[in-house]
Amino acid sequence: MSGRLTGKTALITGGSRGIGLAVAEAYAAEGANLLLNARNPDTLTAAADRLRERFGVNVDTAACDVVDRDAVAAMAAAAEARGGIDILVNNAGIHRARSFLDYSAQDFRDLFEVNFISVVHVTQCVLPGMIARGGGSIVNLASTAGKWGTPNQSAYNVSKHALVGLTRCLALEVAARNVRVNAICPWIVETDMATDFIAEHARIAGLSVEQAATNFLNSVPLKRYVQPAEVAQMAVFLGSAESSYVNGQSIAIDGGRTMI
Repeated sequence: MSGRLTGKTALITGGSRGIGLAVAEAYAAEGANLLLNARNPDTLTAAADRLRERFGVNVDTAACDVVDRDAVAAMAAAAEARGGIDILVNNAGIHRARSFLDYSAQDFRDLFEVNFISVVHVTQCVLPGMIARGGGSIVNLASTAGKWGTPNQSAYNVSKHALVGLTRCLALEVAARNVRVNAICPWIVETDMATDFIAEHARIAGLSVEQAATNFLNSVPLKRYVQPAEVAQMAVFLGSAESSYVNGQSIAIDGGRTMI
């Protein structure tokens, strides 16, 4: 542990598994105290227990749906009472693949609500405390789907494009208050969500899961998926003083895919 985040407290939404848990582990390894959020209290408690035992940092939990504005406000108020949040990692999100004509209006609403509006809720509730304490860092987990178009996931891409746009606008708005806002835009990250992602795209294309996976891997120069720890290390960088002059960026972790 190099202690890059010692003395900092980080709120990580969707922090009980996948990318969120990888970020929590990387932050704890750098000395950060944590507030983990997820909807499932059992998986959340289990993740917090493992992090405390492994890293010896303080880990608080808040089991709530970040789509629920009142629940988010209560979570933020409790965090302020304990000293506040220095780093916010907006990680909670969902994915659904459909052809455009097969998406329902409710699909668009659901993806936009979870992937974008929840970020608005959490950020609006945490940001005033950051400003009052003289600064902070906000890290949004977007996607390469927020940087370019892809077939059969228009509703998902729209939500991630909105998140990238919010990142840029908010970064300009709060820079003078010493709050930095950046986004991480990974390609397919090897998690449970990625397994579902590949299966959905295979179904739409009429391919086997194996062939769909091969096609995805053949489309990226490094010929492998992103590892959660690789996203987590970028989140450490953006949360730490090492990135003190990085603001308003949407950083792709894509193995070079944007170059082909």
